[in-house]
Amino acid sequence: MTVSTMQSAYKQNALNTASPGELTLMLYNGCLKFIHQAEAAIQNEDVEKRNVYLTKAQNIIRELMVTLKLDTDLAKDMSRMYEFILSKLIDANIKNDQQALKDAEGLVVEFRDTWKQAIQLDRQNRHGSGGKA
Repeated sequence: MTVSTMQSAYKQNALNTASPGELTLMLYNGCLKFIHQAEAAIQNEDVEKRNVYLTKAQNIIRELMVTLKLDTDLAKDMSRMYEFILSKLIDANIKNDQQALKDAEGLVVEFRDTWKQAIQLDRQNRHGSGGKA
């Protein structure tokens, strides 16, 4: 079995066994990965790669938006923030705007970090003090 095959199997297993909270955390991390790759593409003036990576980041934000249950004020606020992040990613792509990309990245980092803390608190409440994400 090659290393690539083993890595692919590991990633697939992680996806199959992850809780909904862990899947959301994976989406945030994936979005950040694509933002960083888009940032490098902008610096390298690679328009094609910039577009590919920012489109992937936009798709993740769209997925997060459609999975929200808009039955609380918090969820509605999150939806507006996702819309703002999406608009910044689109601006970064269309206008080659590094500041828009940084703005989007900062918000995604905040969401990711908050989500990670929520997972840790949930684990601690369910399993004692040992749960770390």
